[in-house]
Amino acid sequence: MAAVFPAWVVTMVVMSEAAVVMGGFPATLKLERSIPFASHELELSRLRELDRLRHGRLLQSSVGVVDFPVRGIYDPFLVGLYYTKLQLGSPPRDFHVQIDTGSDVLWIGCHSCKGCPKSSGLQIPIKLYDPGSSSTASTVSCSEERCSYGGIQSSAASCSSSSNKCIYTFQYGDGSGTSGYYVSDLLHFNTIVQGSVASKATANIMFGCSTLQTGNLTTSTRAVDGIFGFGQQSLSVISQLSSQGMAPSAFSHCLKGSDGGGGILVLGEIVEPNMSYTPLVPSMPHYNLDLRSISVGGEVLSIDESVFATSINQGTIVDSGTTLAYLADEAYDAFVDAIESVISETVQPVLSQGNQCYLITTSVNDVFPEVSLNFAGGASLVLNPDDYLILDNSMDGAAVWCIGFQKMEGQSITILGDLVLKDKIFVYDLAKQRIGWKSYDCSSSVNVSATIDKGKAEYVNATQMENEGSSLDQLRPTLALLLHISVLAALLFS
Repeated sequence: MAAVFPAWVVTMVVMSEAAVVMGGFPATLKLERSIPFASHELELSRLRELDRLRHGRLLQSSVGVVDFPVRGIYDPFLVGLYYTKLQLGSPPRDFHVQIDTGSDVLWIGCHSCKGCPKSSGLQIPIKLYDPGSSSTASTVSCSEERCSYGGIQSSAASCSSSSNKCIYTFQYGDGSGTSGYYVSDLLHFNTIVQGSVASKATANIMFGCSTLQTGNLTTSTRAVDGIFGFGQQSLSVISQLSSQGMAPSAFSHCLKGSDGGGGILVLGEIVEPNMSYTPLVPSMPHYNLDLRSISVGGEVLSIDESVFATSINQGTIVDSGTTLAYLADEAYDAFVDAIESVISETVQPVLSQGNQCYLITTSVNDVFPEVSLNFAGGASLVLNPDDYLILDNSMDGAAVWCIGFQKMEGQSITILGDLVLKDKIFVYDLAKQRIGWKSYDCSSSVNVSATIDKGKAEYVNATQMENEGSSLDQLRPTLALLLHISVLAALLFS
């Protein structure tokens, strides 16, 4: 297979305070799709046992932790995205949506949609949301205050003179787009709260009802029902649930990069010692981080810090809706040159479809250097070779590994997509405006906390932790719930 790397570009919404300045992102990055991995089946008794382990040993909390199933994998030659399942409406119906930290709005394809796929190569049913079939659905009108909260007053969101609907248009960097109108309906979810295994809950949320899709969104190979925006602006589901007191002002994910993928997605904060945290750049529409330098093999590259400076048109963004990773134009060549300067002479460089690749007969960890992305506050995101390389194919008994970071031609934008995010805990602490991470086996159980009020002690596994050492300083005053979360795709989607 040729090394042509697809990328689900940051979901760029041309509206509201979540609006992304399109000039800041390339309009030519192509979203392609490929064949998914096979699904699995488990006996009902086994599913119940896994559920019991997953929710075992719970402590009390007044807020509760919401967890979502995760399916998919970063590998662009397999799936190239991570997605989850939501229940919306009355009666509740299941919808599969891409997990996207690069946008704010949840939108679902609607029953009257033109261009919406009717099937998916991901072996999931494609369903269209019908407000008329839900007894709890209502259309958001232009006169309602929520049509303007979150800044939804722009050329991309206006009022339909004939229907008085609050309408929207989203445009994505690959040239695809979607438009529709906003509705309000019930989101159904389970919360782990007050020592019970699961407490069913509902919340009225506002989301998009897509009536038109264009470009790559019309293809069926890797189609999902919509996009689940996890941004920090008012319209995101995490913001809506937090404002209603239904969830903490934090969420976390751990995306598994091998063995069929999947992972963990929770509304709450995964608690682990020795997490690295860096502040979010304030007043930005995305999860922008202040990248200061890049090290390859322990040596800091000679790249001017201004290359990574944050403005409306440049900076470093964490985006789970991007498959690969992208590096600012001015930094890319120095990055690749530094890698090539330290690899063994036995590694044969090759070009494939314009991508820099290498023929390797041994483990990449034995040949390629460690890379470190160094952020404000002294936090470093350490990348192993398989966090910046993609396994393409084999040739004459040698594996072909290619640079997974792509160059942002003519732009000073760095995007950390699934290639970098995988196999790590990532915590988005919106209350403290910071992001944390730690390398982790995403098939393992995690400790998740939900903030109740300040001054409470932190408990993990029913053992009170004393606040000593820098790693524990980062633990928030919360009450923790132990969630044993399995990543088996069949269990998560049963």
